[in-house]
Order: sequence, then structure tokens, then C-alpha cells
Amino acid sequence: MKIIICGAGQVGWQIARHLAGERNDVTVVDSDADLVRQATDILDVQGIAGHASYPDILERAGARDADMIIAATHSDEVNMVTCQVAHSIFAVPRKIARLRAQSYLDAIYSDLYRRDHMPIDVVISPEKEVAEAALRHLSSPATFDTQSFLGGRAQLLGLVLDEDCPVLNTPLRQLTDLFSTLRVMVVGNRRGGVLFAPEPGDQLFAGDQIYILVHRDDVDRTMEIFGKPRPKQERVVIIGGGNVGLAVARELETRAKRIRAKMIERDRRAAERAADALERTIVLNGDGLSIDLLNEANISRADAVLCVTHDDKVNLLAAVRAKQAGCEMAICLVNDPTLQPLMAPLGIDAFINPRATTVSSILRHIRHGRVRGVYSIGDAEAEVIEAQVLSTSPISGQLVRDIDFPEGALVGAVEKDGKIIRPTGATRIEEGDVIVIFALAADVPEVERLFQVSIDFF
Repeated sequence: MKIIICGAGQVGWQIARHLAGERNDVTVVDSDADLVRQATDILDVQGIAGHASYPDILERAGARDADMIIAATHSDEVNMVTCQVAHSIFAVPRKIARLRAQSYLDAIYSDLYRRDHMPIDVVISPEKEVAEAALRHLSSPATFDTQSFLGGRAQLLGLVLDEDCPVLNTPLRQLTDLFSTLRVMVVGNRRGGVLFAPEPGDQLFAGDQIYILVHRDDVDRTMEIFGKPRPKQERVVIIGGGNVGLAVARELETRAKRIRAKMIERDRRAAERAADALERTIVLNGDGLSIDLLNEANISRADAVLCVTHDDKVNLLAAVRAKQAGCEMAICLVNDPTLQPLMAPLGIDAFINPRATTVSSILRHIRHGRVRGVYSIGDAEAEVIEAQVLSTSPISGQLVRDIDFPEGALVGAVEKDGKIIRPTGATRIEEGDVIVIFALAADVPEVERLFQVSIDFF
């Protein structure tokens, strides 16, 4: 597939890295020649330096025979114009744009929007993706990572194992035998900074960061087994009243189970906008680092603090201060991946990486075959892929034990006839089944080959 990626920043870079590694014909366009040079030097991609929305630049990038264009520059306006030019002049079949401004999103998702007027096939909103990730973390407070699969009936959960975890030093094969009725699989483990797909004989140790796939109905019991009871979430303090904080507060207000939320926003005008938009959320105007203001928000009684300002360092410090003041759980928005190793030493329970959430969202719309969902783990270390099995797929009709999966891949859940089961070696994969599989980044192309028989990205 021939793909043009407009924008060589963090998101564009990761998308290019993924797609080039899967032997796609990728061209990166950016007005910063240094970023383009870095991409072409390190990745197997072509590069064009210039403004992505200019027709002559797109023509040089090969837009006349491109299958897809991904507009992920830092400018919403450039992204929209790029898609318009790609459609009107070059008839590019598939156009994806990243948009941040809420005003554009409101217009595009309204009834007034018509594809002929703004031909964008898929709109990716980083703020919307981050808000959804924050809500997932609030729903699973003992996890450091979480994502839904199979229509929300299966959950990927990231857990850090403590010294008092009841199942330490137990081979995974034995865990399966002990809890045979639970629909749960350990699909990934990060130990000493290295992520790998565990084997049945592997044991779990304190400090391991494991990824599990579990049926929604079995989450509570699974968390108890791993020594992670699910505390109640009744009081939440949100630091940051921008698009992300506002979206989270709005969603919390609509939930049937009442959650008392308070918001702290430093900018007075933003605080006033938030107060006008929210009905039950108390909005405080001031510095989220102020211990006096945190005390006014009753931070010591809060079950969780969500730090989602535009400044990574403010988020980190506010989370640390809230924890010191007695808050049970702290969740941070962190854009800079080099700050992520500080989370554990600072006592921060979970973090949200906007780049990873945006990359995962874009990947969901550009995969081959019958891939229905993709989630990127860590710094593009691995992916969890949800895909439907076709009749002509190489794995159709085979037992799991007979499928030649790569070493870094592991099947975590299978949906058969609407029912989700925990796979075993004797599970037969059939046409129409939906599989959720964990795969290290290097093994993703081989995993996709097992599902796809032809390119199908419409």
C-alpha cells in the first residue's frame, strides 16, 4: 500500500515507523527539512520537505497513485486543507486527519457536515482519545494501562505485581489449572525494562509489569487473584480544565453511578467556560500545585486525582503533591516519553501518553484485512490486535497449538458465535471467529499475514 504521512512529529514518526516496518511504500512530508532527513536516515521511507497542503508538494510525494494520506501535522487547518487537496486534485481514496480544536470537531460531527464539503474519511481527535483513556483508568484504578476489546466485553489491563501478590513464583500453566473457570490470559510481561510474551512455564515475580486479557465479567475476581482489589471511585479531583479535563468531567456527570468531581483550572477564562458547561462539577480557579487549593478541593478525601494540564511537569508535581496530601491514586497526562520512567519512583499510579493513544487510533483505520482494533503498548514496543478470521486465512480450521505463531505473539481471547472464551492449545480457530492477539512490534507483520488475504482498508 502506498501511504503519504504529512507531519514528521512524534505521531507521524511512529505511524511511519509502523507502516515502513510492514513493507508499505511510505512517504513522509514535513515543512521541517531536519525532521524529514531524520526520518529518511532512520526509517525505510521517502521524504519530501515542504508544506503538506501545497499541491505541488503532494504531487512530488506521489499523491496521484497513493492509496491513503494521513494528515498529522501540528496545524488543524493544514490537515483539513491537505485532505481537501488530496481529494479534489488527486482523488486519494482514503484520507485521515488529526484535529484538535473543539470548534472544528463540533462542526464536523454535526448534521451540517457533508463529506463533499470536507472530504475527511476519518477524524482523529487526540483530546477525545486521551479523555477516553483517562476514563478507562478511573474505571480500573489499580491498573497502569487499560483498553477495551471485543465490543467492551474484554479488557486489556496492565498490572504491577507487588511483594504481597498471592500468585508470585507460580508457573502460568499452574495458574490456568487453578483458576480454570476464569477467562483471563497473561499475554505480556515487562521485566527489567524488557517486554516479552511469556510461555506457560514462566513464573511471575514482584515488580513485573504484566498485561492481561480478561473477560469483563471476570475482572473483579482476577484483580483479587493478583492482589489488586478494585477500590471505589466516588470522589475525583481533575487538575486542568482544558478540552481533556472538560470531556472527562462531562462524562462523569452523565454516569448513573454518582461520582463527585471537582476541577482546578489556573486560567480564569477557561475556568469560567468549564463552570458554565458543567452542572454538578465544582470548578475552582487557581494553581493546581497550591496545597491550599488542593485542601479546598478536599484532596485528602479524593479517591483519585487526574492531572491533565498542558504542562507535563505541572502534571507530575501536582500528582506528587496530591498523593502526599492523602489522595489514594494519581493519574498523569505525560507527552514526553523520557519522563515516563519517573512515574514509579514518584509514586504515580498511571499515566496517559497522548502519542500512544493517537497512534493506536490511527492504526485502527489503516490495518489490512479484517483487523477491527489495534492498541499500541508502551513506546511502540508491542501491539494488541483484534481481527476476524476469514475462510481463506492461513489459520482458519487449525488448532491453536498447530498455528505457526511468531515467538513474540500470544492469543489472549477468542470470540466464537458471540461468546468469549479463553483459548487453549486445543481451541480450533474457525471462519468468523474474532481473535485478540498480543504481538511484539517485530512480529506484527507476520501476525497480520496470518489474517489477511487481500488489502481491504475501506
